[in-house]
Amino acid sequence: MQFLVYILIYPILWSISMLPFRLLYFLSDCIYGLIYYIIGYRKKTVRENLAIALPHLSDKERLVIEKKFFHHMVDLFLEMAKTMTISRKEIERRYKFNNLEVYKELETKQKSIALMCAHYASYEWAVSMNHYIDYKGVGIYKRIRNKYFDKLVKDIRSRFKAHLITTKETIPVISNNYRNKILSIYGFASDQSPKISSTYHWGSFMGIEVPVHTGAEMLAKKYDMNVIFLRTRKVKRGFYEATFEVLSEDIKSVPNYEVTDKFLRLVEQQIYEAPEFYLWTHKRWKHRR
Repeated sequence: MQFLVYILIYPILWSISMLPFRLLYFLSDCIYGLIYYIIGYRKKTVRENLAIALPHLSDKERLVIEKKFFHHMVDLFLEMAKTMTISRKEIERRYKFNNLEVYKELETKQKSIALMCAHYASYEWAVSMNHYIDYKGVGIYKRIRNKYFDKLVKDIRSRFKAHLITTKETIPVISNNYRNKILSIYGFASDQSPKISSTYHWGSFMGIEVPVHTGAEMLAKKYDMNVIFLRTRKVKRGFYEATFEVLSEDIKSVPNYEVTDKFLRLVEQQIYEAPEFYLWTHKRWKHRR
């Protein structure tokens, strides 16, 4: 059954990836109308999240953000499909790094790096960073149940010299690289809700106490990694800019959870500046106190 689903959907994804951007976004406009007005995909969840996170806004203001978000979300997923065939020249034109020298300076410290980012703007195209770095790029992701699509995602990332590992593989891989002095940069998307059973820290996010992922900080402490934040801004449709901000160059001297809390403050800044580009479909505030 998994293979049947794959062979039915793969040609559609490949065809989408071959579209020129003008047609890609025309298709996105059409799908947006279907998703938002007819199917109503996770509209209730998005509306609840916006009300929880942005209570200072009126219903009318949040509705504007809601519609902009769904439009961006469809763009985002079609851009993900486009990654299957996009050229290096094209993705580098559309996803630019403003201060790559900040990251490169960390590489001179000869310590591995934990990169923290949010599900904001184009977190997928950040993979193009691997074209500029000397370290081994490792992305941490949640395994896809369909093994064929799981392999497809890995194959797409490998086009950009990225190595994907599952959440369960994270500690063994980092430990092995540390022992063998393999300098790497590990990408952590740390803004989603962890399981309550594995929660070690509650922090304030958008003014609400929620359980927080602390893996990036704790692993950075254990394996003496520097920590950096990747802030992405959507300039216009199909174009993004990324900026690096160092969170710690001496992680073992920092009190526990301080880096994680600083990361949350930076993500909040992004959301307040342009909330429509955050991934509101996840139930980020399902556990709160």
